[in-house]
Amino acid sequence: MRNRSLIALSAVGIHLSIGSVYAFSVLVRPIMGKPWGASIGGCHLDLFPCHLVSWHVSRTLGALCRKNRPPKKWPHGRLFFGTGLLGTAYALSIRSLSLLYLFYGCIGGIGLGTGYITPVSTLVKYFPHHRGFATGLAIMGFGFAALIAAPLMQQLTRTVGLTRTFCLMAGAY
Repeated sequence: MRNRSLIALSAVGIHLSIGSVYAFSVLVRPIMGKPWGASIGGCHLDLFPCHLVSWHVSRTLGALCRKNRPPKKWPHGRLFFGTGLLGTAYALSIRSLSLLYLFYGCIGGIGLGTGYITPVSTLVKYFPHHRGFATGLAIMGFGFAALIAAPLMQQLTRTVGLTRTFCLMAGAY
């Protein structure tokens, strides 16, 4: 219980990273600008599998976290989320909408679900008398991510291009 502040900061940091999924809408127009005939609906469709997979992973891990102590899966979530972003860059470079769905939607969704539930359940265990505050703290990081990531993504897309933006985000997260 000595490192509760560090645990809380780490959880907020993880949620600041993965919460950038809420800022994806700023990248839809540049993705549609690729010469592959992607519609706005087609570009937003990859968010559906991302959130569906994320929900399923979160639900499964949440049940495990209630029974046992939270698993040390943060590196796995980072690996899946980063791989999803790198794969998205690859999908954009070869103009493959199906790979975009696979990497951003499914693989990124696994990372999102893992990265979402593990810090929340860890904070609840470390702050048993302030469970609501601990959960709110982590979720606050998730919400602020869109505020921070959206202008950053737009600027990166303008300066380095769309595929490099996803590569830089993968490296940073």
